Amino acid sequence: MPFLPITREETEALGWDRPDFVLVTGDAYVDHPTFGPAIISRLLESRGYRVAMLAQPDWKTDRDFTRFGRPRLGFMVSAGNIDSMVAHYTAARRRRSDDAYSPGSRPGLRPDRAVTVYTRRLKELYPDCPVIIGGLEASLRRFAHYDYWDDAIRPSVLVESGADLLTYGMGERQSAEIADRLAAGEPVSALRDIRGTCYLIPTHEYEPGPAVDCPSYEQVRASKREYAVSCRKQQDEQDAVRGKRVLQKHGRLLLVQNPPALPLDGPELDAVYELPYMRTWHPCYASQGGVPAIQEVEFSITHNRGCFGGCNFCAIAFHQGRMVTTRSEESVLREAELLTRLPSFKGYIHDVGGPTANFRGPSCEKQRTMGLCAGKKCLAPTPCPALQVDHSGYLALLRRVRALPGVKRVFIRSGIRFDYLMEDPDKTFLHELIEHHVSGQLKVAPEHCSAAVLDAMGKPHIESYLAFQREFFRYTKKIGREQYLVPYLMSSHPGSTLQDAVELALFLKREHLRPEQVQDFYPTPGTISTCMFYTGLDPYTLRPVYVPRTDREKAMQRALLQYFNPEKRALVAEALREAGRTDLIGCGEDCLIPPPPGARPPRRGPDGGKNRSRAPERQRAGAPRAGEKKKPASKLGGRWEKDAARSRRDRKQEGRG
Repeated sequence: MPFLPITREETEALGWDRPDFVLVTGDAYVDHPTFGPAIISRLLESRGYRVAMLAQPDWKTDRDFTRFGRPRLGFMVSAGNIDSMVAHYTAARRRRSDDAYSPGSRPGLRPDRAVTVYTRRLKELYPDCPVIIGGLEASLRRFAHYDYWDDAIRPSVLVESGADLLTYGMGERQSAEIADRLAAGEPVSALRDIRGTCYLIPTHEYEPGPAVDCPSYEQVRASKREYAVSCRKQQDEQDAVRGKRVLQKHGRLLLVQNPPALPLDGPELDAVYELPYMRTWHPCYASQGGVPAIQEVEFSITHNRGCFGGCNFCAIAFHQGRMVTTRSEESVLREAELLTRLPSFKGYIHDVGGPTANFRGPSCEKQRTMGLCAGKKCLAPTPCPALQVDHSGYLALLRRVRALPGVKRVFIRSGIRFDYLMEDPDKTFLHELIEHHVSGQLKVAPEHCSAAVLDAMGKPHIESYLAFQREFFRYTKKIGREQYLVPYLMSSHPGSTLQDAVELALFLKREHLRPEQVQDFYPTPGTISTCMFYTGLDPYTLRPVYVPRTDREKAMQRALLQYFNPEKRALVAEALREAGRTDLIGCGEDCLIPPPPGARPPRRGPDGGKNRSRAPERQRAGAPRAGEKKKPASKLGGRWEKDAARSRRDRKQEGRG
């Protein structure tokens, strides 16, 4: 099956007078099932619609937007796989120098706030043509939201863009129903009852019914407390089983969010992922070096959707939802067999995963009929008593995939929830994971070590990670492998004080960890953590939450995580002085940095020891006591690397040079 048409000449060669839909995307055109625009376009094609692709149009002129003329049924607009502002800016609000979703990583091929810019241009050119917006950017900005780059509250993207309808979530059900009803002759203004969509109406036209009323755009702009209340209500109704309609006034307009679309079940997911994708970028990008974003997913398989982990800084819960649904084993096997037939396949499947790789079912039975609990988490701060832990289905799937002819290894690179894994009394999956599915390194995300910060993140406490770490290295040693964990940590998350950052630095030293890169918290739209960042309040308790806001404090927290780097020493010293921890500057075993040249020797403590740390015992739990031998260094030491910097041995093992 060829690519969908991208030029007027191609549509004419197909005998089309015009497309039914033109799908506009801020990404380059990559026809692969990990790219949202590819899924929606192939789904519509499978239902008999003529779909043309308009990828990264030049928004400064009309030329690209008039390429196909007015489509018969409408335009569908997406910023692409990620929010356009995240694509363009770092957490420090600095402009990025590349864009992996553009040909040759070339930056600047999409505008800031792409959904709004594209839609406004289309409405200027075709005011009577339906424009439906969707994808991650539209989904996470569907209500009045805090915008980190403006440092202000912006209205719903539906208001800003002037689109006729917004689809939120994964979008397949909504897009299919919208297409069918438009094709049947219904005006877009009549499409007000489709689950997983938002629309705008004059406030006087709303017909009362069961709904949750959020504080208005004007109220959340004026009051941070009202914004926090609004955020909590929106998050609580993001459930396909029990979610209600949500309302939010914007001046004289009323934003109406219908309940979330029902997740695709197993056969429906199978059908979506087995559509005839070309599984690569369009040939028009060959002279520009292709589209780099395909590299990490070209030989990866998605087996599930949704995540009941519900971390506060993650947008998955507000986009995909927390209900986990999975593809059948047979469908995944068919895709794996397809990969083995691709010319560039070298025997290595890079991932069989999803938002969380080792979830293959609901966390408890009541989710099927009652939905997920509002305001509660399945795994944090401790696992729910109703949690059902079962890796048998995922284990059986992985065994069948790795047994396929032509498959040398099957790796898991999407996230593993180690806390869920450690709740499983049967360690078979853990041992097979270590033995068969680790490509030299396994990504895990403890994120922090401070209990207060982890509570603000909605993550389990560090003891769960340490238990997993012990078992990982115990079994790795048993089977004679040299394998490493790549734990991700985050600095400056809401709730993290300088004292918490010092605690994390001490943890890193105790565990012999030296992170080469550190990720600052990035306040993206639609997350609970972003609400905390803006308001300084926990939306579920309305209690104050400490927020590191200044560039100086963020730099100090980041530097503490790399205390061992001589270039960071001045910042670390400044942070320790501000945190009241100058006892950690010196030559003692517990110290983070040495004293500056020419400094006076540290005074003896009351016990006669030199420069003994006054850190609480919980921070020094791993340090050797007097008379004890020093514990051997963890195998984690010095191997905290970015995925792209895997060792030459690992890359050779995967057949990639």
